[in-house]
Amino acid sequence: MQALEIRNVTKSYEKFTLKNISMCLPQGCIMGLIGENGAGKSTLIKSMLDLVHRDNGEVLFYGKALDSQVKEEIGVVFDTVHFYEMLTPEQINKINALTYQNWNANLYQEYLEKFNLPEKKALKDFSKGMKMKLSIAVALSHNAKLLILDEPTAGLDPIARDELLDIFLDFVQDEEHSILLSSHITTDLEKIADYITFLHKGKLIFTKSKDELLYDYRIVRCGEKDFEKLKSESGAIYRKMDYQYEILLPNGRALENKYFNCVFERPKIDEIMLMQVKGEQV
Repeated sequence: MQALEIRNVTKSYEKFTLKNISMCLPQGCIMGLIGENGAGKSTLIKSMLDLVHRDNGEVLFYGKALDSQVKEEIGVVFDTVHFYEMLTPEQINKINALTYQNWNANLYQEYLEKFNLPEKKALKDFSKGMKMKLSIAVALSHNAKLLILDEPTAGLDPIARDELLDIFLDFVQDEEHSILLSSHITTDLEKIADYITFLHKGKLIFTKSKDELLYDYRIVRCGEKDFEKLKSESGAIYRKMDYQYEILLPNGRALENKYFNCVFERPKIDEIMLMQVKGEQV
């Protein structure tokens, strides 16, 4: 079963349109949602959760449309905290016990201790990183099966980010659990994601497995003679540099032993993004 299905979702504003987005997130997997600022990541998440009205399209969570019961199974963390600044984690515990049917106060307490969050300190005195950890503690403490996370590691130091990534990996060990994780920190996604979905200017560029992107794709640096041969490869995207060509090849691994005068390199996810945005289709 798919944890999340998005079918032809469209949302239009005066100067921006999220256009016909379709994708699926399988159970037990983590999907990274990437794209530059303004690409439509947050708009897509808000459209999924009915926080903004969709112009068109359908969204299913475990085969069901969003309703009050489905909301119980979704944990959401945005890039800003939506609790009142005067509240303490202790008070938030009591509020959520009344909000969620499956609120687990003991598990929430464990996460507060794990994240070193003081129970009786007001949120106004929390750092951005502490607020984000609190939001994640809440999302993980009401028996959610799907986490939807918008930039959850932003503002955290590398050690804190690594701790969160381990928690996310532990979460999906239960094969009913899944995560949609929007992030600009592509190195985090390279560590934990199973799939990558790339948005650019409101359009879906691709949804692919991370392993395909990191192990089959290659960036090739070559002269004009080899470029003329390589540009015919399926899906090739290129940039003309001062003294050479750079080509992004989806099937580059299979060609490494064929072009000995070229330099083949495994790309990082951000390099693939850059080529997709700034390169030219052959």
